Amino acid sequence: MENILEVKDLNISFHTFAGEVKAIRGVNFELKKGETLAIVGESGSGKSVTTKAIMKLLPPGNSEIKQGEILFDGKDLTKLTDRQMQKIRGKDISMIFQDPMTSLNPTMTVGKQIMEPLIKHQDMSKSAARERALQLLKLVGIPKPELRIKQYPHQFSGGMRQRVVIAIALACNPKVLIADEPTTALDVTIQAQILELMKDLQNKIDTSIIFITHDLGVVANVADRVAVMYGGKIVEIGTVDEVFYNPQHPYTWGLISSMPSLDAKEEELYAIPGTPPNLLNPPKGDAFAPRNEYAMQIDLEEQPPMFKVSDTHYAATWLLHPDAPKVEPPAAVKSRMRKFMGAK
Repeated sequence: MENILEVKDLNISFHTFAGEVKAIRGVNFELKKGETLAIVGESGSGKSVTTKAIMKLLPPGNSEIKQGEILFDGKDLTKLTDRQMQKIRGKDISMIFQDPMTSLNPTMTVGKQIMEPLIKHQDMSKSAARERALQLLKLVGIPKPELRIKQYPHQFSGGMRQRVVIAIALACNPKVLIADEPTTALDVTIQAQILELMKDLQNKIDTSIIFITHDLGVVANVADRVAVMYGGKIVEIGTVDEVFYNPQHPYTWGLISSMPSLDAKEEELYAIPGTPPNLLNPPKGDAFAPRNEYAMQIDLEEQPPMFKVSDTHYAATWLLHPDAPKVEPPAAVKSRMRKFMGAK
């Protein structure tokens, strides 16, 4: 499949009173047409910063793309001005944010908010935009769209507001849709409905999706490929089956082990020991080494390259070096792998 988006050697820093925070350190990935790529990792790993850089929505003044390229339709988005990006945002690349209430304008009806990108990017008349807005409300499963189109965000439930946000994001049939933890603020039942809706809509409009989440259970159900981030870097990337059935990086093992299971017999849920690295002063070697029980001396001294596991599966761990000792994933990982892939 053809790549629609390519991120190459992306490095992003934030300039703070404490010093330079090296938030993104050499991130590389591609997004293919029609696929869903999930980016997973704990808070502070760099997931949202990476995708906000794609949209050029990093905070002005203290953020800087130090090097790298973000190629979309043959253009390097890092080189575009804000005026040039305004023609792409909402039209070719759209974003669904985590909290629908802060994404919607409380003083405007939802109808006007859905119509806005249609009038701006598609040059539609108000009447045509209203008809399209009604279609979108129906598409995302909002009942009585003729009534709802005149209402304000506070008159909608959390799940319905998120459906409105998705309708706005899909208004112009974007080529790339970025979903930044779109179900975190929702209860489990509504979360499942929103995920099912996104899968269904992707098939209908043939868009490519970058799905940011910390929930590996969600990943198993929605993604084609998975990129695992830690300390501002991608430490493992592969298809869903490869990352779940054959995870290679100890951090991925930790994430899978820490997933809750309804029939788990353990009294306590596993937690990865330690804390994420301080990116004001990034470690010389593997950022995960201080939390990694399988770390070797070289992990403290040198960053591992991306080792090839298969044509589609890569992991940055010295355990994959031919001279490294052979280490099996913990039993908890193997147990979770079977359960989650069985529920896929």
